[in-house]
Amino acid sequence: MKYPKEYLEEIKTRLKVSTVVSKTVSLKKRGKEFIGLSPFKTEKTPSFTVNDEKGFYHCFSTSEHGNIFDFIMKTQNLRFGEAVKYLANLAGMQPYTFTKKDEERENQWKEYSEIFKIYVDFCHNELLKNNDLIFVKEYLKKRNLTKEEVVKFNIGYVQPNNSFVRELESRFNQKSLLETGLFYLDEKRKVLIERFKERVIFPINSITGYPIALGGRKIKENNNFAKYINSPETPFFKKGSNLYNLDFARKFSNKIDYIYLVEGYMDVVSLSNKGIYNTVANLGTSLTEKQMSILNQFYDDIVICFDGDESGYKAALRAAESLIQELKPEKNISFLFLPDKEDPDSFVNKHGKDYFIDFTKTNKVLINNFIFQHYKNKAKDNPSSLAIFEKTVRSIANSIKDEFIKKYVLEDYLEKIHNLTPNTNERKYKFKPKARSLKSTQKFFNETKNLSYIEIKEYSFLYIVINNLTLLKENLSLIQNVKLFSTENKLIFESILGKLFKEEDITLEKLSLDQNIIEKITKFASIKYVLNKVEDNNEEKIELLNEIIRDIKNYELEIRIEELESKFSKDFNESTFNEIKELKKLQKIN
Repeated sequence: MKYPKEYLEEIKTRLKVSTVVSKTVSLKKRGKEFIGLSPFKTEKTPSFTVNDEKGFYHCFSTSEHGNIFDFIMKTQNLRFGEAVKYLANLAGMQPYTFTKKDEERENQWKEYSEIFKIYVDFCHNELLKNNDLIFVKEYLKKRNLTKEEVVKFNIGYVQPNNSFVRELESRFNQKSLLETGLFYLDEKRKVLIERFKERVIFPINSITGYPIALGGRKIKENNNFAKYINSPETPFFKKGSNLYNLDFARKFSNKIDYIYLVEGYMDVVSLSNKGIYNTVANLGTSLTEKQMSILNQFYDDIVICFDGDESGYKAALRAAESLIQELKPEKNISFLFLPDKEDPDSFVNKHGKDYFIDFTKTNKVLINNFIFQHYKNKAKDNPSSLAIFEKTVRSIANSIKDEFIKKYVLEDYLEKIHNLTPNTNERKYKFKPKARSLKSTQKFFNETKNLSYIEIKEYSFLYIVINNLTLLKENLSLIQNVKLFSTENKLIFESILGKLFKEEDITLEKLSLDQNIIEKITKFASIKYVLNKVEDNNEEKIELLNEIIRDIKNYELEIRIEELESKFSKDFNESTFNEIKELKKLQKIN
């Protein structure tokens, strides 16, 4: 059985060719393309190119050419089905299994998709051609929408008492029509009622461009109707996994490195009308990790621009506290706050494209700064309030999943708190780091982004050691069997360990470490702020040390497991498999 075309298309749509290729080939940007050394032969001059816009790679030295499926099959020696599974996982999609149930689901999807296309096209054509809908066209005109936008976004209108419903019922069964969410059942009369009647409709497309849901806005004054409604969730539409206009906006990621995320359909349409095409909208729910993950596949900088009123600010704060957990190196999330009572639709229509973009450049706020400033503004100038403030922002920083980003955001927050309360931060530390501005923190990140996870852990381990020599002299058994992996750190630790065994009264001076080495350890040790908080509690210090040692040992186990898994994939030896199982058990214990 073949994979459904829609499934394969979604994988290709979610993954840029450069994203897939860069896992094995070091690529450099050159114009619209990327170049690198060929993975198909040994060469010194790059002859391998990747073009995301056209969706292929080409090797001039071997004439190898293809899409992401071809690349994975050829470079990893996989069959097509195996390549599909690998890429689906990379794209964050569920693996496709060929069962009777899957075949039924595929048929349901085809019917669902067909109903949506027929319905959306009918409502769109009615809006364009039906003279009875002049009042709808006048409304859109007042909202500065031209025919071009109506056609581009396939906007339509659902008339009341639409006879077209009866035509659909003659072609599809009632159950299928209800499952689309386009209709609900009048239980008394046992007839289908159109959910979006008397509304302008905005088709919500899948990432590959198929209509899968609707957003609807009322245009007549009726207090019984909500202004906006969205399709309910269906087997093929999940609000938290989709974004309005993503199918179109993703195409600009090769030319622009940021994207606007707004609240409403009209915001997207109006911005597009003014030439700002890199815009998507969420679908009436809180922003989700899934939505941000999809956007990060295409853009490095997400600019969240909600309405300039109290509800827009509250929505932005909820989004910030949730999304900061998902921050990743080289990916930014910013917030753009418009003047009070403005939304992106009104603001861009009032000022135009250039002003909107310039306003973005000068007014967008990084997510970490927005959160800090919000809680700083809430804090009062008394010890209790400031303690709650510090505890809150520390907790938010510690919720960040990526260890690198967590470290720098926490450092930035602590520096700002230090500046807010200079008189309460006069404690002297042995290796107190100099305060850094956010700009220099970014520079610090750039310096360390090439450091591996284990190097960061090793710096923290060494930092604890050189700051607690007397304590560790008395507890040498804790550290004497620790194995470090990076060459420089390994040599430093061996030197320290030797001195700890030999010297009776050990001091930092007696270690005879180069000052540059000490500064480097201090600079890159993510544990330093936590350690400073427990400087008078030896038990907590040892607990911190043991935690880092466990991480280092687990890293050693991971390396050994990877080696054995690679060996097992070739020889399928039972003893190798058993050893892998034992090591994984040990990993869980640690």
